[in-house]
Amino acid sequence: MAATPRFRNDADAASDADPHLAPESASTDRKHPVDETLPPLKMFTSGLQHVAAMYAGVVAPPMIVGPAVGLSPKETAFLMGASLFTAGIATLLQTLGFWRIGARLPFVNGVSFAGVTPMVAIGKDRGHDGIAVIFGAIIVASLIGFLLAPYFCKLVRFFPPVVTGTVITLIGVSLLPVAFNWSQGGNAKAADYGSTTNITMAAVTLVIVLALRKLLRGFLQQIAILLGLIVGTLIAIPVGITDFGAIKDADPIGFPTPFHFGAPQFEIAAIVSMSIVMLVCMTESTADMLALGRIVDRPADERTIEGGLRADTLGSAISPLFNGFMCSAFAQNIGLVAMTKVRSRFVVAAGGGILIVLGLVPVAASVIALVPLPVLGGAGIVLFGSVAASGIQTLATAALEKGENALIVAAAVGIGLIPIAAPEFYHSFPKDLLVVLDSGISTGCVVAIVLNLAFNHLGGKPEPEPSEREQSPAAADPVAAH
Repeated sequence: MAATPRFRNDADAASDADPHLAPESASTDRKHPVDETLPPLKMFTSGLQHVAAMYAGVVAPPMIVGPAVGLSPKETAFLMGASLFTAGIATLLQTLGFWRIGARLPFVNGVSFAGVTPMVAIGKDRGHDGIAVIFGAIIVASLIGFLLAPYFCKLVRFFPPVVTGTVITLIGVSLLPVAFNWSQGGNAKAADYGSTTNITMAAVTLVIVLALRKLLRGFLQQIAILLGLIVGTLIAIPVGITDFGAIKDADPIGFPTPFHFGAPQFEIAAIVSMSIVMLVCMTESTADMLALGRIVDRPADERTIEGGLRADTLGSAISPLFNGFMCSAFAQNIGLVAMTKVRSRFVVAAGGGILIVLGLVPVAASVIALVPLPVLGGAGIVLFGSVAASGIQTLATAALEKGENALIVAAAVGIGLIPIAAPEFYHSFPKDLLVVLDSGISTGCVVAIVLNLAFNHLGGKPEPEPSEREQSPAAADPVAAH
């Protein structure tokens, strides 16, 4: 019988020079879709679609942290540009990579929301000194995370389908409130928050995206989200919810000057707080890499996760140099990959390049900012729902009828939904614990792992699950599995 053809990874060429990077099985010249390059126009438009999906998430943390620590609007705008620039660098580290750094998957990195609350607490009432202390804590926490990556990645063995499916589902469900908030206007203090105009625009955009996905074919269908955002924004202009002020006030060029707010300062309490945030980010990134690996048919093994975590932490360590914050995975872009079926990591790398340009050219960034949040929210419902749907698909392979797997899912999802359904549930707990408890993804992930260990590992070897073969190193090649 003829040998089954296998996909060729770009890492194969590097393995000739570095045996540690050698793949575990032979390969032919056929590239995996993750390693394929697209024509320039498709590369740019698909990358721009990723940027449009993540833009609001990148600029939101500096918009919150800047005013909270006493920065002026102009300084806050500088932070936003720096965050775009450093998100681009971190995304290139993930997608292109070098040595053992980078997951080499279509994996988008940006400013982590997990650090917003502790950063505000650290920098409050300190002004520029507060930002300097935040940056110092991020640098130290990121270097600690970089050193822990080779050990942290070994946790992948504790992520069978019953765990990964639960976590992927929670990622999607946890992101949906973000889309709902955008659909209402994004700012709960605004007079028009939750207005019928905002919600109607979100609904119109949602219908446009669904219609485009149904009616278009080929490449146009793949960029239906981007087209939907453009059409929604054009409709929003006469409605009166498109703000052109960002373009008017934007500078044509603006390089994020290194250490613009002064040299980083190092305080033990701040370092401890941000180190906890880093562990949360590493946990979420591990879950996101496992989710993305399944979606693109290249399951993430220990080596992939180690490289991804190193890119996360290295990107975060570099970020404060250019006045940016801690970077981690952006789950919303996983939904975009799942929906469009465009699996090339070079598309996301193009998006990283666009982010760098936006960080260097504020007036270009302001064009992306024209997209009203209600329009983005309508598209976000589809994006984030796609992530949850991928989790449900994974759970379908988790043999829920065997043992206590259904109970594991029930408890993990229930606990993971607490921060979403009851945001004040943990209000009396210490603030340091809230970094973890307020993240439904993190708490749900921890519960799923612990219960899986308790029910399926302790006291005897569990029955193999139907999809357990996907967890083996050989499953990193999806074609070979058939």
